[in-house]
Amino acid sequence: MSKIGKKPIKIAEGVKVSLEGKTLNVNGPLGGRTVVLPEGIEAVVGEKEISLTRKSDGKNFKALHGTYARLVRNAITGVREGFEKVLEIVGTGYRGQMEGNTLILSLGYSHQIKFPAPEGIKLSVEENSRLKIFGIDKNLVGTVTHNIKILRKPDSYKGKGIRYLGEKLRLKPGKAAAKAGPAAK
Repeated sequence: MSKIGKKPIKIAEGVKVSLEGKTLNVNGPLGGRTVVLPEGIEAVVGEKEISLTRKSDGKNFKALHGTYARLVRNAITGVREGFEKVLEIVGTGYRGQMEGNTLILSLGYSHQIKFPAPEGIKLSVEENSRLKIFGIDKNLVGTVTHNIKILRKPDSYKGKGIRYLGEKLRLKPGKAAAKAGPAAK
């Protein structure tokens, strides 16, 4: 059995889970999510936990067993607590601001970039340089975070750009350091 898949999934306080055919409906204080189970994966919903089983021990079923167990856990966590990622904008003149439901970024280009928040995602800006992305769908939060981050990837020489909060960058030394290195010997 899959190590992740064989563990029973605990249903948190305030979360209701129902099974309709192959669809698990998860509802909580922050909203609702559905997880559609593939053929070969079965769910048994109890009062305080959910168990997933698979039809056979084929390689594909083993992979799906663990994957869907994690998707169900993420749905339960998402409707109860939600998921949040924080980005920081580094660079002189680089900043972000909210205008309604649209994020407006000044990232050193000749124009401002407008990024509308997708449905199910809440964007907020703190101190003009920190972006918070919040939602109940972990995959959507990660996708939106990535899409914002690639608008201005961190520069490998100066470190300017958008990065995760606390992310460490290895900066390259540049031309002056390369010239001084061998000549100094």
